[in-house]
Amino acid sequence: MAEILKLKGVSKRFGEIKALEGVDFEVSNKSVVGLLGPNGAGKTTLMRIIVGFLKANKGEIWWEGKKADPKDKKYKVNIGYLPENNPLYLQMTAAEYLEMTARLKGVEEVIGEVKRVAKECALGEYLHKEIETLSKGYRQRVGLAAALLGEPKLIILDEPTAGLDPNQIVEIRQLIKKLAKNKAVVLSTHILPEAKEVCDDLWIIDRGKIVMHEKTKKIKNLEKKFVNLTR
Repeated sequence: MAEILKLKGVSKRFGEIKALEGVDFEVSNKSVVGLLGPNGAGKTTLMRIIVGFLKANKGEIWWEGKKADPKDKKYKVNIGYLPENNPLYLQMTAAEYLEMTARLKGVEEVIGEVKRVAKECALGEYLHKEIETLSKGYRQRVGLAAALLGEPKLIILDEPTAGLDPNQIVEIRQLIKKLAKNKAVVLSTHILPEAKEVCDDLWIIDRGKIVMHEKTKKIKNLEKKFVNLTR
């Protein structure tokens, strides 16, 4: 599979705190890449650097074989992002929120694009309901639909199943697998069974450093390795 995103030697400090140190990371098209690590390992910081919310102190980001500037609009339109704390306007209907987000993204055919992502995320009858009335599972679907607006090539999901019930978790995982048929997906999680089920590649990060990278199907005793690598 063709490489779509590559990070080289990315480091980030917050004062004296080293959040990331010399991180190399890559993502191939039509795959789900799992980013695993304990709380505070650097997962969210790495994702925020990729999407351009944070600026790295050192390192480079490459997109489709060319050095990229995360602040460049041509780069940013290729990435959809669902943060861990899904930032929704609860008094809006799902349709109103998606239409607003589509306009902010510069989508030309707003109504048609909202219908497309709503169908892809199975929002159906919930599209015209106020977000505050939706279950957390359907709020996650709204956030995921927003990330898909404009047909980005890379989707970044930060703990997308956190706080969901078992049925909702299964549904979101199925959506992620479906997305990877024609996009690249980066999935941050600390749930090892989820990583094994959904991800093609696994990267384990601890204390700001990548401590393991391997194809999921080649990893045996993931739970034991994770504990040993993140002590």
